[in-house]
Amino acid sequence: MAATAAFSTPNSSPRLPLFSYRTTTSFPPFSITIRSSIADRPSTLSANAPPADLPLRKIPGDYGFPLLGSIKDRFAYFYTEGCDAFFRSRIRRYNSTVFRVNMPPGPPISADPRVIALLDAVSFPILFDTSAVEKRDLFTGTFMPSTDLTGGYRVLSYLDPSEPLHAPLKKLLFFLLSHRRRSLIPEFRRAFGSLFSSLESDLSKQGKVDFGPGNDRACFDFLSRALLGRDPADSPLGSDAPGIITKWVLFQIGPLLTIGLPRFIEDATLHSFRLPPALIRADYDRLADFFRESAGPVLDEANRLGISREEAVHNLVFSICFNSFGGMKILFPNIVKWLGRAGGRLHSRLAAEVRAAVRSNAGQIGMRVIEEEMPLVKSVVYEALRIEPPVSMQYGKAKRDLLIRSHDAAFEVKTGEVLFGYQPFATKDPRVFDRAEEFVGDRFVGEEGERLLRHVVWSNGPETEGPTVENKQCAGKDFVVLVARLLVIELFLRYDSFEIEVGSSALGSSVKLTSLKRASF
Repeated sequence: MAATAAFSTPNSSPRLPLFSYRTTTSFPPFSITIRSSIADRPSTLSANAPPADLPLRKIPGDYGFPLLGSIKDRFAYFYTEGCDAFFRSRIRRYNSTVFRVNMPPGPPISADPRVIALLDAVSFPILFDTSAVEKRDLFTGTFMPSTDLTGGYRVLSYLDPSEPLHAPLKKLLFFLLSHRRRSLIPEFRRAFGSLFSSLESDLSKQGKVDFGPGNDRACFDFLSRALLGRDPADSPLGSDAPGIITKWVLFQIGPLLTIGLPRFIEDATLHSFRLPPALIRADYDRLADFFRESAGPVLDEANRLGISREEAVHNLVFSICFNSFGGMKILFPNIVKWLGRAGGRLHSRLAAEVRAAVRSNAGQIGMRVIEEEMPLVKSVVYEALRIEPPVSMQYGKAKRDLLIRSHDAAFEVKTGEVLFGYQPFATKDPRVFDRAEEFVGDRFVGEEGERLLRHVVWSNGPETEGPTVENKQCAGKDFVVLVARLLVIELFLRYDSFEIEVGSSALGSSVKLTSLKRASF
C-alpha cells in the first residue's frame, strides 16, 4: 500500500478533530466517512451450491507442462504480450474472467506458480474474506522474498490474521498513525510546499522537470517528520533514504518487474534468481538504525503490546518504507498524470472548489474541511485509485472447498488452491463502471457515486469498509486517502493548471511537468 500551495499562513495549525487510541479497538486511528449500507457491500459466495441464476462451470485454462508451461506464461506476461494483454487474451480464449494460469516468476524462484485468476468485480472480493482464504506469506504472490531483507522477521504484510502476532502488529500501526496525528497536515504542507517551489525553479531554468525524484524526497521527509518527529536531514541517513529504499524494494519484488534489460538477459537473471540480500544489507542497516533512534514512543508502545523492540523496528521500516513510501512513490505520480491528462476544465473546477473551501475556513485546512467541503477532490482521488491502483495484485489460498461466482458463472475451487486477483480489471469492470477505461473526475460525486465506492478496492478491501485487526485491509487506508487529497489540494491552491509528459518506469509512471500556471484567483 493507496498529495500540496499557498495558504494565508503556511505554518498555521490545522483544525484536526481529536481522536483517542485504544489498543482494544478494531478501528483505525482516523477515518474518512463514507455512507454505505450493509446491502451495498461486496459479497462473496462460499456456500455448497451455485446460485440459482448462474450455471456451474469448470474453471477453464491449464498450466501446461511442468516448468515449460510456467516459463512460457512468464515470457508472455513480461515480453511477448505484456501484463494487460496477457490477461485479456486469456479472457477471450476461455470466454471467462475466471481461469487457470501460471503467474510469474515461476521456478526456480517460485516452486508452484499455479493460480486461479479472478478478473472481474464479482469474483475479486473473495480475496478479502479471511474466513475463506489464507494470506500467509502471499503478500508478493507465489514467492516470498528472503526474511534476510527484513531483519530476519516475517513482517506484518506476510502474516495471516490467524497468527498470534498479526493483531498486536496491526495495533502498533494504528498507534503509529495516530500518536502524531496533529503533525500530518502541517508536515505535508511543509514537505510538498518545498517540493513545488523547487519544481517551479527547475522548470523555469530547464523547460521541463521530472516530478519523481523530488516527490520521493518529499515523501520520505514528510513520513519521517510526521510519523516519527525526526528530520532525516539531521541524521546520518541524510538524503540517502529514497535511493536506499528503491534498491531495497527492487531486491524484494525484482522477480515481478521489468527494468529495461534485453529480455533474455533480464529473464535469465531478475526473473530466475533472487538478488543476494547481502548486497543491500549495509544500506538496510542504515535504515533500521534510523528507526531505532527515531521511533522511541512507537517502540515503547510495541513493548506494551508484547512485541520486541527489534521486531517492531523491522516492521516499522517495512510499513513506512515499503508500504507508505513505496505506495506514495507510485500513487502520487499517477495522480499527477491522470489530472494532467484530464485538462483545464477539470483543473478549473478543482481550483475553484479548493480555494473556496480554504477561504471559507480562514485559510485553515482540517479533516472536516477536506471531508465535507471538497467533494470533487475526494472523487478525483478515488478515481485515480480505481483506474490505476498502486497495488495491482492480491493473492489468497482457499481454506476450504469454495464456490466462487463471476458475472456469468459459478466455479468450484478446492482447498489449498491459490487465488489471484488482478485489481485493475476488477476496478475497470465495464459491467460495474460506465466508461470504465476513462478517468472521470466526478465519478464519485453524489449518492450514486458513493454507492460505487464499494467497488474501489485498492486497500485490500472495499472503500466502504475499514481496516481491523481481524482483516488484511491496509492499516493506513484512510491515511493514504488523506495524503492523496492533500496533494490535490496543494496543487490547486498553488496552480490554475499544469501540463505534463508521461513515460514509464519499473515502478508506476514517469511524469515530467512542462508547464505550471500559477494561481490567478
